Order: sequence, then structure tokens, then C-alpha cells
Amino acid sequence: MVDVVTVVAVALLVGAIAGAAVPMVPSGLLSLSGLGVYWWGAGLEELSVLTFAVLVFIAVITALVEFFGGSIAARAGGASWLTTAAAATVGIILMVVTGPLGLLVGLFGTVFVLEFVRNGELEGSTRSAVYTTIGVLASTAVQVLLTVSILLGFLAAVFLL
Repeated sequence: MVDVVTVVAVALLVGAIAGAAVPMVPSGLLSLSGLGVYWWGAGLEELSVLTFAVLVFIAVITALVEFFGGSIAARAGGASWLTTAAAATVGIILMVVTGPLGLLVGLFGTVFVLEFVRNGELEGSTRSAVYTTIGVLASTAVQVLLTVSILLGFLAAVFLL
């Protein structure tokens, strides 16, 4: 049975997929919201507790990847916490002004310049900047895959099982 609650839940889950590819749209939180709307409106009558718990777990992992993926990549590339924080701030500001390209350029440029000033190493600064940029792109890809998995798991559990 398809009702308003299910339609709203699916809309939020589809929005989470789109949000995973768009910076500043909280895909993990949208997934959690879709699952929460369904749980609140339909209860666990059509969805087992185990299935619901697994989908919520995946949504929480998605949110963690979203919030910390770029920082983890920057740290893996050798960037300092201060550089990581500054790059996130500059990237967000440039993303608002110029879009996703500004985010990537802002992250790369900020990490490169601050790490070069900090260490004076061209190779190390470049490595940190590349790791950060690739990490942001990879975390976006992971978010898309996780949000698609949540949607497909939800649809299978509600309509097929």
C-alpha cells in the first residue's frame, strides 16, 4: 500500500541521492529523515526492526563520510588540522560564491599554500592538496553509493519483502 508517508519518505531518500552530489546538502541527514518519517508514519509494520536498524546504520555512516571524509583525506595526505579547517572554510565560501568548482579549487589552493608556508616543501604540499581534493571527490562518490543503497534497500523491504 502506497500512502502519503511512503511517498514523503521515498522523496526524502531520493533527495538524499541528489544531495550527495551537491555540496552543502546533507545527504546522510536526508536519508535519516526519510527513514524517520516512514518509522513515525507507518511504524515498523511493513519494515522489520533489523532492516530499519541496518538502513539507519548506513545513513549514519553516510553522514559521517559526508562530514569527515575530506578532513580524513587531508590528514592522510599530511595536512595539519589548522590547514584542514582553513581549507574547509575557504572551500565552503568559494562554493557558495562560485559553485562546486570553487569548492575544489579552494580546497586544493588553500591546502597547497598553507602547507607550503608551513613546511616549505613543494612535493609535500602538492601531495596534501591532491589527497584532499581526491578525498572530497571520493567521499562524494561514497555518499552517492550509500544513499542509493539506502533507497534500494528501503524499496525492497517495503514493496518486495
